[in-house]
This record gives sequence, C-alpha cells and structure tokens, in this order.
Amino acid sequence: MARVNSKKQRQKMLTERIEQDPFLTDEELSEMFEVSIPTIRFDRAELGVAEYRERIKDVARSVFQKKKQPILNNPMGELLDLNLFKDGISVFVPDENMTFANSDVVRGCFIYSFAEMLATTVIDADVALVEVANIKYKQPVVCGSKLVAKSEVVRVKDNQYIVWVKIKHRLAEVFRSKFILSVVD
Repeated sequence: MARVNSKKQRQKMLTERIEQDPFLTDEELSEMFEVSIPTIRFDRAELGVAEYRERIKDVARSVFQKKKQPILNNPMGELLDLNLFKDGISVFVPDENMTFANSDVVRGCFIYSFAEMLATTVIDADVALVEVANIKYKQPVVCGSKLVAKSEVVRVKDNQYIVWVKIKHRLAEVFRSKFILSVVD
C-alpha cells in the first residue's frame, strides 16, 4: 500500500482495515501504511481502537456467544457439548406448560423444537431452513423427564446439511429425526 499523505485519511483507512481484519498486528499495519509502529499505536489510541490482544478477545467472545446463544438463551434446552459441523449434546426438561390439558404427556411440538434447535445449532448457521424432517416419536414423554439429545452431521453438500438427532430419556430412545437443512446466506 502506498504511503498516505493525510493523517485523517490514514486513520480512516486504518479503521476500515481493522474492521475488515481485526487480527492485523501493529507491525503489519505499520508496513501497510509505511509508517512507524508508534505512529500506528498513536492513531489507534486517538481512534479508540483496541490493541491486538483485546481485538482478538472481543472476536473470540462474539463468536463464542454467537455459537452458544441459539440454544443457551432458549427455554428449549441447555447445550452441553458442541463440535461445530460434527455433533452436539443438549439437555431439556419439559415443564407442565408443555403438556396436553389434563395430562402430564408433553406435546410433540416441544420435542420437535428441541431437536430442530440442536440440529440448526450444530451447523452454525444464522438462518437454516428445514427442507425435510423425517421424525419418529417412539414413546410418550411426561412432564419433568430429563431428555438428552445427541446430534450428528452425517453429510454436507454445498449449503445443504443432513443432521440426525436422537433424544433419549434414561436409556430409552423417545424420539429420532433426520433433518435436511438448507443454509440461507
């Protein structure tokens, strides 16, 4: 990059570059703008741009929150383990508000939602639409049952994912599903 004559212009370009790539070090930035490292540090200080280590921490925090947010902030389950694009484990305990009237049997829509939430979380998509869901309710679930769901990504092709989700109560499988999910950009 050619040397920039104006300090304002350099600072504007510096801000843009760091927004594009927060992993740029002061040394790399000084080479790009053909100025000294202290000049880059002064520019960052004037602009209120964090140092390299702090930018990395901020990126890591935002990525971590993005990954965990869909299921952690949802009453439909607590994420226990997540290996993006591979598998995940989540736990869910349905309450009495999720049952049929005058019964302790949980409505199927809540069990399906729990499975779908884990399936979409494991593929790390902002928007994922269910193209096909092949589901099987194997036995009724009652209020207060501790359900453990395991997901597994079995195939990826372009923007389409096939994800299996199996839900167990104790050792018995109560629900299983195969989702074909399409990621929307």
